[in-house]
Amino acid sequence: MVSPIIPPRQHRHYLTHWLLNQDRNKANERSFKHPWWQVMCLTGVDYFSTLGYQPGIAALAAGALSPLATLILVLVTLFGALPIYRQVAKFSPHGEGSIAMLERLLPRWQGKLFVLVLLGFACTDFIITITLSAADATAHLVENPLLSAFLQGQQVPLTLVLITLLAVIFLKGFQEAIGVALVLVATYLTLNLVVIGVAGYQMLQQPTLLGNWHTALTVTSPWRMIGVSMLLFPKLALGLSGFETGVALMPLVKGNPSDTDTQPAGRIRQTHQLLTAAAVIMSFFLLTSSVVTTVLIPAAAFQTGGQANGRALAYLAHQYLGNGFGTLYDLSTITILWFAGASAMAGLLNLVPRYLPRYGMAPEWAGAVRPLVLVFTAIAFTVTLVFDASVEAQGGAYATGVLVLMSSAAVAVTLAFHRRGAKRGAIAFGLIALVFFYTTIANIFERPDGIRIAVFFITAIISTSMVSRVFRSTELRVTGVELDETAQAFVAQFQAQPVRLIAHRRAKGESALEYQQKEQNVREDSHLSTSQPILFLEVQVFDASVFIDVIQVKGVEVGGYRILRVQSSAVPNAIAALLLYLRDQTGTLPHVYFEWGEGNPLKYLLRFIFLGEGDVPLVTREVLRKAEPDPLRRPHIHVSG
Repeated sequence: MVSPIIPPRQHRHYLTHWLLNQDRNKANERSFKHPWWQVMCLTGVDYFSTLGYQPGIAALAAGALSPLATLILVLVTLFGALPIYRQVAKFSPHGEGSIAMLERLLPRWQGKLFVLVLLGFACTDFIITITLSAADATAHLVENPLLSAFLQGQQVPLTLVLITLLAVIFLKGFQEAIGVALVLVATYLTLNLVVIGVAGYQMLQQPTLLGNWHTALTVTSPWRMIGVSMLLFPKLALGLSGFETGVALMPLVKGNPSDTDTQPAGRIRQTHQLLTAAAVIMSFFLLTSSVVTTVLIPAAAFQTGGQANGRALAYLAHQYLGNGFGTLYDLSTITILWFAGASAMAGLLNLVPRYLPRYGMAPEWAGAVRPLVLVFTAIAFTVTLVFDASVEAQGGAYATGVLVLMSSAAVAVTLAFHRRGAKRGAIAFGLIALVFFYTTIANIFERPDGIRIAVFFITAIISTSMVSRVFRSTELRVTGVELDETAQAFVAQFQAQPVRLIAHRRAKGESALEYQQKEQNVREDSHLSTSQPILFLEVQVFDASVFIDVIQVKGVEVGGYRILRVQSSAVPNAIAALLLYLRDQTGTLPHVYFEWGEGNPLKYLLRFIFLGEGDVPLVTREVLRKAEPDPLRRPHIHVSG
C-alpha cells in the first residue's frame, strides 16, 4: 500500500490554511484600496447590466409612455435614492449601510433580531442578483442564433457553470474581480453608447416614426400621462438597483492619507463621487435607451416571444449595425450579466462578516472570504435548481430585496436627521421614504412570490443564527480584561498565594452583613481558614445580546470587604476570563467558590443563552475547559450547597 505524500491530517491542515489564511498571505485584500471609479465598475456590473433588459421592461409596461415613466424613474434616482445613499455613506463609512444605522435605534435583542430580518432581505437581494444575472446571461446565450441548436434545454447546467466561474474569481481575490469589472463595464458602456447614438441618428432620419409616437402620446391629457406613468413606476423599480452595493463596498474605496477609522472624510467624499457618477451615467443611458427603443421598435416585438423581448438594445444593434456588431454586443451583454453577480458577492462578503460573527450567530470562519464564497455559491446553486434557472420566477424576489433595503435606508436617514433636530431634512427624507414604501408595497402585491422568498431567507438566517449562538455560547467571548487602580491593588496582595474569589449576587442594597454571612457560609462549606484572604466577585449583565466584549473590573470596599465588580454580557464567560487573567498575572491558579442554584436545568440553559446568566458554576467550568486544554493549568472551581 502506497503512503500518501501528504498525510491526511497535514492535507487537512493545508486545506484549512488555504481557506482561512487568505487575508494573512495577501495582507488582507479587503484592506487594499482602489480609486472610486474602479470600485464603481464593480458596483456597476450589477447596476449598468440592467440596460440589457430595463428598456424592454419599460416598453412592455408603459408602451408609448415608456420614456415618461423612465423619466420619473430617473428623477427618483437622482433626487431620491442618490441623496439617501449619500447620507448613508456619511453615517456608516465602513460599509455597514443602513442596517447599521437602524441597529443603533433598537437596543439589545430587539436590535439583533431586526438586523437579522434586514440581512434576510439583503441576502435575498444579493443572492438573487447572482442567480438571476447568471440565468439571464444563460438565456441570452441560449437565444443566440449560432448557438441555440446546441444549447437548447441546457439552461440550468450553463447557469451553474457561470456561478462556478464567478466563485473561482472570488476565491482568487478581490483584485481579480475589480480588474474584470473594469474591462467589462468600459466595454459594455462604450457599445451601448454606439448603439444608442446610431439609433438616435436613425430616429431623426425617420420623422414618420417620431410622428407616430407623438400621436400616441397626444391621445390623452398631459396630466393623465403623468399620473399613469407614476402608477407604472413600481414596474420599473429594478432600474434602482446598485446603491446598496455601492455603500457596502465603501471599504474598498481609497480615501485620503489623513483618513482615520473614526474620521474617513476622504473615503466618504470619494464614495459620494462614486454614487453620483453611477447614478448620472445610468440615468443618461436609461432615458436615451427608452426613447430610441420606444420609437424605433414595434410594440409587438416587445411581447413574449418577440425579437426585442428582454433584449431591446440588442435588437437595435443587429438591425442598424449588422449581425457582426450585434453578436459583439450580445457577447458583451452576456458577459456583464454573468459578472453582475460579482458586485452582489462583494456586497455579501463585506456585509455578512460585520454582523453574524460579532453576534455569535455564525462560526468564526464566517469572517474569512473563501469559506463564505463557498457557502454563498452553494446557496446560489440551490436557488438556481429550485427555480429552474428562470429569470421571470426570480424577478419578484430581486425587486423585493432591492426595494425593502432602499426603504430601510430612507427610514434610517429620516430618523438620523430627526434625532439631530434637522426638521427640514427629516421631512424631505420622510417624503422620499413614503415613495419607496409605496413602491415596495405595490411590488409585493403585484408579485407576492418575492416576499415569500425573502421570508424563507429571513427564517433560514434567524434559525441558523440561533443554533450558532447556542453552540458558541461557551466560548470565552472576552477579548480583554481591564482593572482599575483599586482592583489592581486588591489583586497585588495575592502575589505570594492563589487568589480566592467568592462569586456573589449582590442584593439591591450594600450591606456589610450580607457579605459577612456569605463569607461565613463559604468558609464553613469549603473548609477555608480565616487566615486565607478572599475577594468577592460580582458580575452584572449589561446587555446579554452582545457576544464579544472587553470586561471592565472595578474594585470597591464595603464594610471592610473587598469586592471586584464586573460588567459583562455573560456571567460565566466573564468569570472564566477573569480567572485566566489572574492566573497569568499572579503565576498561580486562582480559586472561585460558587453555590448550586435551585431550578430546572432547561430554564437555566435558556437564561444563559438569552440573559447571560443561568447555571453559572457548570457553564464557567465548560468555558474554562474549552479555553484551556491543559487541565493542570485550569483555575479551580468549588461548588457547595
